[in-house]
Amino acid sequence: MHTLTETLLAESTRTAVVRDLVGVVNEEVREKKGVSGVTVKSAVATVRKVSPNVIGSAIDRMLPEFARVLEPFWVDFAGNGDFGTYLAGRGEEASNALVGVTDKKAANTSRAPLRKAYGALRPRAIDNVTTALPRLGAAIQKHATSS
Repeated sequence: MHTLTETLLAESTRTAVVRDLVGVVNEEVREKKGVSGVTVKSAVATVRKVSPNVIGSAIDRMLPEFARVLEPFWVDFAGNGDFGTYLAGRGEEASNALVGVTDKKAANTSRAPLRKAYGALRPRAIDNVTTALPRLGAAIQKHATSS
């Protein structure tokens, strides 16, 4: 039996996990509305100007840490139902764990445009991640149960 981290980081799985998580980000950004939606879309556009593949690269770099912070949730979930629904039920805790990973990475980046874009998104990061938890959980479960 492999851990969630081992499964998501396996050579045979990692590329597909990253691709699906980029899809989650793209769908979440696409669905944003109102003033906060404009902020999110603008920040993502800025980041993509720095590098068109920056979101996929960032997810790939942070995947080991994301998997590590999701591991306790996965263990507690124990395959009972839908992981996205489970994560949504623990929204604040799960979101804080995931945003903590991005906070550390953003604080250590030498790329000023990326740091600035993250700064624009950070005030609503917990809310945005919480909204994404059902979709994120489904993507994680797809790969964790197909191995």
